[in-house]
Amino acid sequence: MPRDDAARRRELGAFLRSARARVAPADHGLPPGVRRRTPGLRREEIAQLCGISTTWYTWIEQGREVTVSVDVWCRLAEALRLGRAERHYLFSLAECADPEAGRMDPIALPGGLQDCVDSIRCPAYVLDQSWNVLACNAALLRVFDGWPARGQPNLLRYIFLDPAARTLVVDWEERASRVVAEFRADVAALAGEPGIEALVSELQAGSPLFARAWTRQVVVDREGGLREFQHPADGRLRFRQFTFRLAIRPDCKLVMLLDG
Repeated sequence: MPRDDAARRRELGAFLRSARARVAPADHGLPPGVRRRTPGLRREEIAQLCGISTTWYTWIEQGREVTVSVDVWCRLAEALRLGRAERHYLFSLAECADPEAGRMDPIALPGGLQDCVDSIRCPAYVLDQSWNVLACNAALLRVFDGWPARGQPNLLRYIFLDPAARTLVVDWEERASRVVAEFRADVAALAGEPGIEALVSELQAGSPLFARAWTRQVVVDREGGLREFQHPADGRLRFRQFTFRLAIRPDCKLVMLLDG
């Protein structure tokens, strides 16, 4: 069913009005005034703070079909003092990618994350935006023949720098090349982040395959599907991979391997 753009714009306008009403003039160093008939900022004030015309901002609140740049949405989010969830909601309604989404301070992961992963019967692990393994269960350790219990638990370093991956992962070169495209899609909003740049530089220097794949600029989703391993003790293992984003931390994902 096609999306109702008019309804989306009306909802966006209603959200902006509500958010504007919650911002006190003093939050921006503005005088409270004596003739304010409604709480919060006036339309002309929010427009001035964002460097746009009052008429144009009014049209946005009215749900009219106007074109708004990413920069203006960012300025509105800042001027309206939007929290993480509110900012995400704004950019979702605006059908626009938030350039700051990957740069926000992360919310702490729940203390019971490891217990949660341990309770999963199939091999499972949690990755952060740099593909560091934050938690994994015993079944996963079995499949990966002890990794990531040993060394630095980063999936990319394992795949491209650990010789064990070449014999464990069936069709290693093909799978590894796709992994690069998946990782590029994951870190699109983090271009220039020192940690990501350092990891990419390390992998380029240590793996000719990663270096070649990275320069191709191929981008794909981290899709599920068949994953095969040639285990040194258990022989050929086949799994179906499913990946889920964590609700409180969209930069982290839970990966599960179900018997294939």
